[in-house]
Amino acid sequence: MKRSTDRILTTHTGSLARPPELLQMLAARSNGQEVDSAAFAGALRSAVSRSVREQAESGIDIVSDGELGKPQFSDYVADRLDGLEGQSPRAGFVNPSQRAEPFPAYAGWVAGQTVGIGVAAGRRPMCVGPLGWKDRAYESDIANLKAALAGQQIEEAFLPSPSPGILAMRLPNAFYPSEEAYLYALADMLKDEYRAIVDAGFVLQIDAPDTAMAWDRQQWDSMAGFRSAVALRIEALNHALKGLPEQQVRFHVCWGNGERPHTGDVPLRDIVDLVLEVKAAAYSVEAANPRHAHEWEVWQDVKLPDGKVLIPGIIDSLTNFVEHPELVAQRLVQYAALVGRENVIAGTVCGFGTSASASPRVHPEIVLAKFRAMAEGAEIASRRLWG
Repeated sequence: MKRSTDRILTTHTGSLARPPELLQMLAARSNGQEVDSAAFAGALRSAVSRSVREQAESGIDIVSDGELGKPQFSDYVADRLDGLEGQSPRAGFVNPSQRAEPFPAYAGWVAGQTVGIGVAAGRRPMCVGPLGWKDRAYESDIANLKAALAGQQIEEAFLPSPSPGILAMRLPNAFYPSEEAYLYALADMLKDEYRAIVDAGFVLQIDAPDTAMAWDRQQWDSMAGFRSAVALRIEALNHALKGLPEQQVRFHVCWGNGERPHTGDVPLRDIVDLVLEVKAAAYSVEAANPRHAHEWEVWQDVKLPDGKVLIPGIIDSLTNFVEHPELVAQRLVQYAALVGRENVIAGTVCGFGTSASASPRVHPEIVLAKFRAMAEGAEIASRRLWG
C-alpha cells in the first residue's frame, strides 16, 4: 500500500454512479430479465475504463473500478453465492431498531418525496441453505480494472468487498444455527474474493458500515451488547483476512450513506478501539459528515498504531456542494498534525453510488469537480507540510 511519503495522496471510497446504458442493463438483470452477456460485459469493460481515466484525470492517485458492475455495494453477493435466495419478509435490516423516530414529521415528509429508486432497492434475499460459490464474478472485476489501468498515471488501485458483518446485517439468516456460525460461513466464502483481489496486486478495501451504523439501525439492549456484536463481526472478518498481507488491506467504516439527521449515531470514540482491531494497514473514516467532522479530536487521545494509515473522508458524498480546496487543505493539515503527514491519505466520506440508481444524490459531473477540489487541496496541504 502506498503511503504519503512526499505528498498527500488522494483516493475515494469506491462506488461511483453507473452510466445510463449500463444502468439499464443492471436494472434488467436485477429484475430477472434476460440481458445479452457479451453486450453487458462489453458495456461494463468500457464503463470501467472511462471511469478510471476520469478518476486519474481528476487527480485521484488511488483509483477503483467504481463498483460499476454491481447493483449494490454488498447484496451483489446473492448473484455469486448459492444459499442466498428469495426475499426477506421483513423490509430493512436484520434485528431492526425499535427506537421511536426522533423526527416523525421529517420522516413523513421524506416518505412523500419522489426519489430515484436503486435497481436493487426492493431486493433482500435470505440465507436459506449452505453457502457456496456459483459465480466467481470477482474475476471479471479484477480483469476489467487491470485493463482499465493500462496507460494511466496512477499510484495504486483498489477493489472493495463487503465484510461478513454488513452481509449478516442486510441478508437474514434462516439456515445456520447461530449468528456466529452465519458470520463465519460468510467469512469462509468472502476470503476467496479477498484473496483473489490481493493476489491480483490490488489493495483490498473492506466495506463495513455496520461497524458504526448498526447501533442506530439495529436493536440493542445496551452499548455493551452492541460492542460485543461488533467484536464478533470483526473476529469473523479477521478470520477471512487470515494469511493476507495487512499492507494490502484497508478498512472502511461509516454511519450509512444517507442524508438524514444522524442524531442517533454512535460516536467514533466509542468504537475506535474495535475498528483498530481489524487486520488492515489503513482505516477509512468519515471526517466531513456534519455529525462527525469534529471527531478529528479523537486522534488527540487515540494513538494510530505504528505503521498504520488514516484515510479521513474530507469530501462529503451526499451534497452537490464542491468543497473549497482551502477547506480540504485545512482538514488534511489538521489530521497530519495528529497522526503524521506520511500516515494520511485524503478520501471521501462514503461512496457516490453505493446502490445503482437513475438519479444519484450527487451528479457525476459534480463528483469529478469534488475530486479535483480534493486533489488541489491535497497539493496545498502538501506544500504546507513538506515546504
